[in-house]
Amino acid sequence: MGGISKRGFDVFTASLALVFLSPLFLLLMTLVKFSDGGSVFYGHRRIGHNGRSFRCLKFRTMRADGDRLLQDHLRNNPAAYEEWRATRKLQDDPRVTVVGSVLRKLSLDELPQLINIIRGEMSIVGPRPVVEDELELYDAAAVFYLQSRPGLTGLWQISGRNDVSYATRVAFDTHYVQNWSLIRDVSIVFKTIPAVCFSRGSY
Repeated sequence: MGGISKRGFDVFTASLALVFLSPLFLLLMTLVKFSDGGSVFYGHRRIGHNGRSFRCLKFRTMRADGDRLLQDHLRNNPAAYEEWRATRKLQDDPRVTVVGSVLRKLSLDELPQLINIIRGEMSIVGPRPVVEDELELYDAAAVFYLQSRPGLTGLWQISGRNDVSYATRVAFDTHYVQNWSLIRDVSIVFKTIPAVCFSRGSY
């Protein structure tokens, strides 16, 4: 989807962003490293274009024993289990560190995905990358998700993020793929800036 024009826009924008944001990168790397001494980056396996899996990069925002904490939390909290089952997210996630909560609030944890974009695994604009289990929630709309590269931003990010249902998120992704244009990508990028600054729908 988008061909050479979309790929050219991705590489140019991601490369420019990495250059200008390099001081911020260094600052965030330092904060994450010294917050608890763990690793700086975290790569989670996601499903990309044509079903190919890749490691989606983020600044680490969770404790090293996060998987165990999550399972214990879901087992002991039925309401949290239902929230996780419906959205794959938790408003009060016990795994998130203090520094991580700030990075998530401002979406700064996702900046390393600029590297995924340069690698060709992601796009500046597109559906948010999902894990294999989540793709089942797309049902018949999964075909549209698989036609595109997952995006650093997209219609979901500028339209409420966690304030909207998962079904609405799927509808946003489907609409984006069916109506793609380079001008629309540029428009979404500019609309992302105030959405991030005001932390709309983030937690």
